[in-house]
Amino acid sequence: MPSTLVNMQQKNITVESIAATVPVVEIDKLNVYSKGSHILKNVSTVIPKNKITVLLGPSGCGKTTLLKCLNRLTDLYPDLKVNGSIRIDGEDIFDSRKDITAIRQKMGLLLQRPYPLPMSIYDNIAYGLKLKGIRSKKIISEKVEKHLKEVALWEEVKDRLKTSAQRLSIGQQQRLCLARGLAVEPEIILADEPSSALDPISSRVIEEEFIRLKSDYTIILVTHILRQAKRLADNVIFMYYGEIIESGPAEEIFENPQSEILKEYLHVGH
Repeated sequence: MPSTLVNMQQKNITVESIAATVPVVEIDKLNVYSKGSHILKNVSTVIPKNKITVLLGPSGCGKTTLLKCLNRLTDLYPDLKVNGSIRIDGEDIFDSRKDITAIRQKMGLLLQRPYPLPMSIYDNIAYGLKLKGIRSKKIISEKVEKHLKEVALWEEVKDRLKTSAQRLSIGQQQRLCLARGLAVEPEIILADEPSSALDPISSRVIEEEFIRLKSDYTIILVTHILRQAKRLADNVIFMYYGEIIESGPAEEIFENPQSEILKEYLHVGH
């Protein structure tokens, strides 16, 4: 997709309308390159606090790469070259003086498939707490219970906390991974297609948890499933070939799309 066409179709009012709320993430002129390929192209947007912002678009449009930039997972890929700025709570995460571990602890990460640690249900959550320096068994047990309740898993597992997390269903494993992420007390939850490997019932449980959790966390969700975006999104960033085509409140994006690209995407996915 030629950049000039995208620029002509860019919806201009949306950044201002999102910025009317409190931005927790501010992205400015972000570019990502890999072996000569331009993956993210001059991406600028803001993400408001305590909302669900959906990164929407077809597969391969740069959504996951943008998510990886937010907690600097891009550092793990030597072939990726990143420039531009991302500010979280006003601080540039690409500042060389910043502690990458501290940046990542601000964010819980939920991937397409759950990856529980090869240990018990209890220890999956206690592990992160111990990394934060918590040693009191009483405090750890209280927090394990708290975070399992946050993801509506406590009643299902409270009598088998010492059994292997691998014995949980895949839907339960995904909720456990969410609880594990919450245990490090993040500010932001990054979710990359978190229900794509789940059955419809488990997927709906995860969605319901996101809606409940947004009162305490900012959630950034990658999905290419239009129905899911419509159910969950407070704000939408629609991406295509590495560029932001439109962004803004979900109602504006879904009810009054401005670009032909987004109109076609919504029509095909309806």
